[in-house]
Amino acid sequence: MSAVDTEKFRGLLLEERARFVGEIEFLRKENPGSLEDETGEETQGDQHLADAATATHDREVDYGLEEDAEKILRLIDEQLERIDAGTYGKCRICGRDIGEERLEALPWTDLCIDDARRLGR
Repeated sequence: MSAVDTEKFRGLLLEERARFVGEIEFLRKENPGSLEDETGEETQGDQHLADAATATHDREVDYGLEEDAEKILRLIDEQLERIDAGTYGKCRICGRDIGEERLEALPWTDLCIDDARRLGR
């Protein structure tokens, strides 16, 4: 692969960054208080227990989504730094070029497909 069009990928990364920031903000607005605020302190009776269980499950899913979005946001920021450093598009393990198709699918990746498979990612 020849040199990667870093400006193209900078644009993709910035678009993805804005999208993930929006997702994080949405999840935080959806869950502004604690779980106890949402479910209330009373959990007497079957209906209240079921409501509390549903709320707990939903909150755990949202926390997982937020955690994943924050992780990708950190990876995006790292790749933007790599663009500035001139190392974007190179595998951090073997140093080979990362395929452009892979970068288009996952612009925040820092692993070539072979190393990603070897590491189970």
